[in-house]
Amino acid sequence: MATDPKHDAAFALHRFGLGPRVGSITAIASDPRGALIAELDRPGAGALTNPDLLTGGEAARAMFDFRQERKAARLADRAAREIERQAQNAAAQQAANAPSDASGAMAANAPASAPPAQAQPARNPGPGVPQQLYLEEARARTEAALGGDTGFAERLVWFWSNHFCVSANKGGPVRALCGAFEREAIRPHVLGRFGDMLLAVESHPAMLFYLDNVRSIGPQSMAGRNRGAGLNENLAREILELHTLGVRTVYTQDDVTSFAKVITGWSIVPFKQDPVHGGDFFFNPRMHEPGAQTVVGKVYPDGGFDQGSAVLADIARHPATARHIASKFATHFVADAPPPALVERLSKRFLDTQGDLKDLAKILINSEETWTAARAKLKRPSEWIVSALRATGVTPPDIRPVVQAQNMLGEPLWRPPAPKGFSDDSMDWMSGLAERLDVANQLARRVAPLVDPDAVVDTALGPLASDETRQTVKRAESRPQALALLLMAPEFQRR
Repeated sequence: MATDPKHDAAFALHRFGLGPRVGSITAIASDPRGALIAELDRPGAGALTNPDLLTGGEAARAMFDFRQERKAARLADRAAREIERQAQNAAAQQAANAPSDASGAMAANAPASAPPAQAQPARNPGPGVPQQLYLEEARARTEAALGGDTGFAERLVWFWSNHFCVSANKGGPVRALCGAFEREAIRPHVLGRFGDMLLAVESHPAMLFYLDNVRSIGPQSMAGRNRGAGLNENLAREILELHTLGVRTVYTQDDVTSFAKVITGWSIVPFKQDPVHGGDFFFNPRMHEPGAQTVVGKVYPDGGFDQGSAVLADIARHPATARHIASKFATHFVADAPPPALVERLSKRFLDTQGDLKDLAKILINSEETWTAARAKLKRPSEWIVSALRATGVTPPDIRPVVQAQNMLGEPLWRPPAPKGFSDDSMDWMSGLAERLDVANQLARRVAPLVDPDAVVDTALGPLASDETRQTVKRAESRPQALALLLMAPEFQRR
């Protein structure tokens, strides 16, 4: 361990948090580990309470209403164009049938008529409801990250949100639900029990839409017998493979199929049938496959929704799940190839506490390996952007440039390329460093009149800043260039 307490404080803020803010290195220098743990113990840690944000059900219904209004407007526009077309055809037919020798007189004596109605150009309505909800959630999330003392609780939220990811690129209401999904299924449990988070995640409408379980019908269910089987295994497979047990561990394809049958009926209230509760979670017994099912060697009697929750409770406590979660946890926070002893310690603690996630985070903080491993992990784009904003003291008045920057850097908010989420391997982000320089230059130009580059070096890095980085900043030709060079420095780029 370093002898300089400020070194450990700066190290902690970059490795476990979202980077230093003005004064934060000094503020936690006396006890960096204690500061991180104190943030976890603070009431409401990880929560995001904003009364202006819609619940998942409200967001889903707002999107449904928006789509219905858009559909009605398109139908009305189509009907108006059809009426206009028919009127033009009738006028043309009338003109063609008029006697040629009288045409001049008729034209002269005919009353003036209004010219054919011209189609009005479509008015740009601005961002639609799904995009408005998406941006409001993005702003709330970013403000929470900028406001955290160390950012450790937010980093945990981001880790679990990526582990249990959904994608706004999916059709249906998922785009409008991404933020609510994180607030409702991840944040309340981020320092609670893994099993509770697992149940909340897998039964959330955003996940049920994203992995197609809303349409999964048991072959022998009432709905299946009446209109044919429609079993969908996507959610069952990803729960076992990505969310809990891990790839190629203790489950088989038969387990996937059986589990898919167990969670048939996990769906949503239809919007058209119930405008008040449409989009909320609903267990539909008509879609549920009846009978007992065997999953990972255990027989689960039919119990409707309880059958599925029982399977989730068991796999949440499975040793394979403990190993999988421990490995991902250590990889995210410490190293691409984490110390085996640390992974084993996390795995054992996960099992001993039945998935106590606060305890898991504390084991991470209190393990020497997390403090001695080299700072070799490249920050993901979202972490780097927020750490740059924290270091410069900027709270963006408009969230759209932040969202656009994440898009450009290959980590668009709530839009992972696959159900496995964004990669935590540093090499997968190396190719985007040129784009990071573009973002660094843009931010530096905006904030240069407001901050002193040398002061930002002390704020952002303190003792972590090498002599080379300090000299590079001092020798820069301009303030914007100095700030951009600081944000691109290896010490700032890495956790």
